[in-house]
Amino acid sequence: MTATKQSTPQSCTMSTARGLLALSPIAVFLLLYVVVSAMIGDFYKMPLSITFIVASVWALLLMPKMKISDRIEIFSSGAANTNILYMIWIFILAGAFSALAKGVGAIDATVNLTLWALPPGYIVPGLFVVTCFISMSIGTSVGTIVALTPFAVQLAATTGGNVPYYTAVVLSGSFFGDNLSFISDTTIAATRSLKVKMSDKFKTNLLIALPAALVVLGVYVAMGIASPSHEAASTASGNWWLVLPYLVVIATAMCGVNVMIVLTLGIACCIAIATVVAQHAGLVDMCSMMGKGVQDMSDLIIVTLLAAGLLEVINYNGGIKYLIQLLTRHIGGSRAAQAVIALLVSLTNVCTANNTIAIITVGSISRHIATQFHVDPRKAASLLDTGSCIVQSLIPYGAQSLMAAGLAHVSPVAFLPYMYYSWALAAMVALSIVFNFPRKGSC
Repeated sequence: MTATKQSTPQSCTMSTARGLLALSPIAVFLLLYVVVSAMIGDFYKMPLSITFIVASVWALLLMPKMKISDRIEIFSSGAANTNILYMIWIFILAGAFSALAKGVGAIDATVNLTLWALPPGYIVPGLFVVTCFISMSIGTSVGTIVALTPFAVQLAATTGGNVPYYTAVVLSGSFFGDNLSFISDTTIAATRSLKVKMSDKFKTNLLIALPAALVVLGVYVAMGIASPSHEAASTASGNWWLVLPYLVVIATAMCGVNVMIVLTLGIACCIAIATVVAQHAGLVDMCSMMGKGVQDMSDLIIVTLLAAGLLEVINYNGGIKYLIQLLTRHIGGSRAAQAVIALLVSLTNVCTANNTIAIITVGSISRHIATQFHVDPRKAASLLDTGSCIVQSLIPYGAQSLMAAGLAHVSPVAFLPYMYYSWALAAMVALSIVFNFPRKGSC
C-alpha cells in the first residue's frame, strides 16, 4: 500500500473528538518535554529526540485499523519528503564547513576583524543589522543562519558573551529578512495565495515588521552600552586573508547562489587557504575536522526526521483540516477575520514546522476569508507571512532553530528567552489587528 494523504472532502465536518485526537501527539510532545524538564529542573537536558519518539509512537497508535507496516510507511513518507532531505544535505554541508572554518582559523580571523572594526557595546546591534540585511538580500533564513551562526558563536566565545543569546540575534535577523525579502519563498507563497503584488505586500508588511525591528535594535544598543562586550578581545590580527572563506560564503549567498553550492565553495576555499597559504593542516586533518562537524549534526538530523514523520501522521489523520474547520466556524467582522488568518497559519505552522508549507496550506481559505469579510488582501498576505515566520522562529523543532542549535552546540530551547524580535513582531501583529492598520491608502 502506498501512503497517501487523507482524502476526506473539504465539505465533510470532522468531529471534535476526532480532531483533538489527531492533534494529540503535539500535546503529548509538549507535555512530556515540559513535565520531564520540570522534574529534573533543567529545560535544556531533556533530549528532543526522545520526546519525538514517544509522541511518534502515540501518533502511530491512533491508527489501529491500519497494518503496522502501513502506519510506518506513512510516517516514513514524511521523513523522506524531498524538502526534508534537502534540509538534511544542507545540515551535513553546514556542519562540515563550520568545523573546517573554525579549524583553519577563518572564524577567529573574522571575529577579530569585527571586534577591531566595531566599538565596544555595538557588537550585538551590528550583528543584528548585518543579519537582517543579508537575509533580506538572499531571501532565505536558512542560508543566513548557515553563514552567520558559526561566526556568532565564536564572537560570543571571544567576548565572553552568552552563546544562545548571540545565536538568537542571528535567528531574529534572519527571520526579519526572510519575512520581507522579495525573493523569499514565504513572500512568493503569500502574495500568490492572496493574488497581490510583491511590492504592495512589502509596503504593508514593512509597517508591521520595521517598528518591531527598531524596538529590538534599541534594546540591543541599550544592553550593549550598559555592558560593553569586549576590551582586550579587540586586538587586531594580521591574518586578514583567513577571512576569505566567510567573504566567499556571504558574497555568493548574496548573489543568489544555491546554499549547497555556497557551502561547497566555502569548504573549498578553506581547504585552499589551509593548504596553500596557512600550511598548518594536512588533508587528513581537514577531513577529520569535517567528519567531526558532520557527526555533530547527527542529533539535529535525527530530530528533523522524527519531527517530519510525526507531523505527516498528524496531517494524515486530519489534524490540519480540523484546525481550519475549528477556526473558520464563527467569524464576525474584519478584525476577527484578520485574527483567524493569523491563527490559521500560525497553528498550521506548528503542525508542519515549515512556514512556506503552512502558507500554501491555508492560502486559499485565507483568500476566501479576506474577500468575504473585506480584509485588504495586502494585509492578509502580510499576516500569512508574518504569522508563519513568528511561529517558525519559536518552535524548537523548526529547521532554522535546529540548524542554529546544531552549529552552536546548544539546545534549540535555549534560544527562546532571547528571541526578542519574535515577541515584538507578535505584539505588532496583534496591535495591527486591534487598531486595524495599515489601512487601505496608507501604504
